[in-house]
Amino acid sequence: MTRGLPLIVTRPDPGGVTTVDRARALGLDARHMPLFAAHSLAWAAPDPSDFDALLITSAQAARLAGADIGRLASLPVHAVGAASARAAAAAGLSVAVVGESDAQHLLDAMTSQGIWRILWLCGRDRSAFDPRGAALVPLVCYAVDPIEPLAGWEELIAAPAVLLAHSAHGAARIAEIVGAARKHLRLIAISAGAAAAAGEGWGAVAVAGRPDDAAMLAEAHALCHKGRK
Repeated sequence: MTRGLPLIVTRPDPGGVTTVDRARALGLDARHMPLFAAHSLAWAAPDPSDFDALLITSAQAARLAGADIGRLASLPVHAVGAASARAAAAAGLSVAVVGESDAQHLLDAMTSQGIWRILWLCGRDRSAFDPRGAALVPLVCYAVDPIEPLAGWEELIAAPAVLLAHSAHGAARIAEIVGAARKHLRLIAISAGAAAAAGEGWGAVAVAGRPDDAAMLAEAHALCHKGRK
């Protein structure tokens, strides 16, 4: 039985390895091709009493924040997606809400509940959101820097394949290095924002129903087995 089109996983590790393992367990021909490397940055925890909640939009924030994240343990965490929630819980934080859509929808829900003072544990390169009048304070604790594609990248993208974009930043990078000749490639985006950042010209674009690996890999299973042209 064919394994379908190759599935190119571009997210930085350790998430990239996890996604590849999950995809292969589903019978997909997953290829580990990270286009970024994540690393911690120095940061100082503010007084948690100045905030009503902690927003986490990426699992990397909780993984790379270091021991000082414990100083924010009194704040209820609103996490985008199950992976962010698991990472926050593993770091000793209390997860109050797990958003099932993107960060903007989660922010909208927070403000509708009267949560106005929000500390956002995030990366250096991050998407812009409409805070809906809330005091949204970014606290940068990590960075994700581009790296050169691994050997075999050019051969993979020259033939039909499916790529995963786990963020808007990642989608833009994929689009940049793939170039305009992309009609033979299919893209799965973690959110509508990531899909928009990838631009036009793909053979197909699918947006995950939830911002997590399970939803993205469900889309991947469909696109990878649509057949080759």
